[in-house]
Amino acid sequence: MRPIIEFCMSNLANGSHGAMEELEKDPNLDVIEDICLGYCGRCSMNMYALVNGEPVEGEDEKDLLANIYTHLEENPMF
Repeated sequence: MRPIIEFCMSNLANGSHGAMEELEKDPNLDVIEDICLGYCGRCSMNMYALVNGEPVEGEDEKDLLANIYTHLEENPMF
């Protein structure tokens, strides 16, 4: 089972799209785009994604990407 990274369409439109594109290149991840992830307050303030169901934020798309990989390293699935 691969880690699941979920992105909100509104957050993608606000700038996290580059992070999603980079993650989609990683064959060890499942990257999903959803209409809404239910974190509207967080979504309006920062770039974020759900990593295996846990929110991970970043100030910009590069920071978000780095924080996602850090989260994956610190929270292995097995």
